[in-house]
Amino acid sequence: MHAMLQCRPMAPESPPESSSHRVTLFFGPEPVEGEPDSLACVFNVKKRSWKAGVQVSVEIGMDQLSALSHQIRLTDRLTQILRTLPSEERPLYEGRVADLFAQAVSRCKLDLRLQCGLTPENQRILANELAMELDKTVIARSEYVVAYVLTELDLASDRPSPSSI
Repeated sequence: MHAMLQCRPMAPESPPESSSHRVTLFFGPEPVEGEPDSLACVFNVKKRSWKAGVQVSVEIGMDQLSALSHQIRLTDRLTQILRTLPSEERPLYEGRVADLFAQAVSRCKLDLRLQCGLTPENQRILANELAMELDKTVIARSEYVVAYVLTELDLASDRPSPSSI
């Protein structure tokens, strides 16, 4: 088992707003080469004191994504909103949910790493790293995760966009 990180606490509802890092999703999720049961999202991370930004590949096991989706009742929470859409449009939205959920969970995992410090070099956070911490964080930040998915689907008209944070 991995030891729990001992870092400063994070507000459960959103990424750290006062973070000294600027984070942008570059691409993903994509399958991880050689790891058929993992997905990766790649983020550009920039800090003022660095000469340039770095790319961080954040990997997550599909089993962990599935378990987290179940734990935060993602499908139940989205079903009611998706039912308001015309039936012919629903499959388009439903088809994007898994990727958007993976992006939000990957961002939570990246935020865990940022709390402890990140070196200014391209890097990879493996699927098995921070697994226990990620479970707790996603459950604590479930409102952020759901809001991210809804915002990216353009279904969250009354919430600020978490993707711009």
